[in-house]
Amino acid sequence: MPITLIENFRAVFYAPFYAAFALGAYGDEGVEVEHKTSPAPSDTARALLAGGGDVAWGGPMRVLVAGDADPACGLISFCEVVRRDPFFIVGRGPAPGESVSGLMGSRVATVSEVPTPWICLQNDLRRAGADPGALDRIAGRTMAENAAALRAGEIDAVQVFEPLVEELTGDPELEIWYAAADRGLTTYTAFNTTRDFISREPDALLAMTRAMHRTQKWIASHDAGAFAECIASYFPDLPREILTASLDRYLSLGIWNDSPVMEPEGYDRLREACISGGLIRSGIPYGEGVDMQFAEVVSKENPAPI
Repeated sequence: MPITLIENFRAVFYAPFYAAFALGAYGDEGVEVEHKTSPAPSDTARALLAGGGDVAWGGPMRVLVAGDADPACGLISFCEVVRRDPFFIVGRGPAPGESVSGLMGSRVATVSEVPTPWICLQNDLRRAGADPGALDRIAGRTMAENAAALRAGEIDAVQVFEPLVEELTGDPELEIWYAAADRGLTTYTAFNTTRDFISREPDALLAMTRAMHRTQKWIASHDAGAFAECIASYFPDLPREILTASLDRYLSLGIWNDSPVMEPEGYDRLREACISGGLIRSGIPYGEGVDMQFAEVVSKENPAPI
């Protein structure tokens, strides 16, 4: 039976998912995976719950939100891939202080396309002793629009991911002020599915998890240039040197897990941010939002790289 895998949206930080397809990892494990794209990130979890797909890659944030609204919904994460926050603050000139709280004196444009980047950043500000509600924040524009405003000198800083970081910092007046990955583990992207589908197709999901772990091992043994060559077809309009630099920066920050196992620390930090940002009331705990049975089996197997 083919598994329909929903892509949340196209992004460089999702690179391991593209590598798994490019390397033939799923077929090598004997599982047929059909790839389709979600019309919008907010639709992905709903599609899984409505039977519009079998598995999706996306944020465990969606699992937390769905579980907060209905603890019996059955949405669950089972294989972690992105374990650290892939977003950055890029600003004009040197960073205003050594802490993220230095942003409080600047006009900052944050991500509007998805909620997690701001939800995590506002929690960083709280933990640094600042009031995120007092930040001079522009909240309703796209990352591309914000990048243009930064280049034009209309704002002080923007929250963006790769490849916009490389494109912006090509201007010598623009610098990285803050890499969110530096806060530590914050689970960001995993395979998500439903408990019903886990019950129906455990062997297929085990094979998918093994395929991803073998892909993770391939990534760990190759440099950014080889990684870029592997996934370049997924970014046909992105110059190879920008893609390579983006992947190299992410590799240096350790945003991708080298294991399919999601640690409670990363899940709990995301849950804390979602609560403090008002996205959820209390959320579901790690043991209810995460099922690591396949990840733990595969990690013990220690399969060879793809």
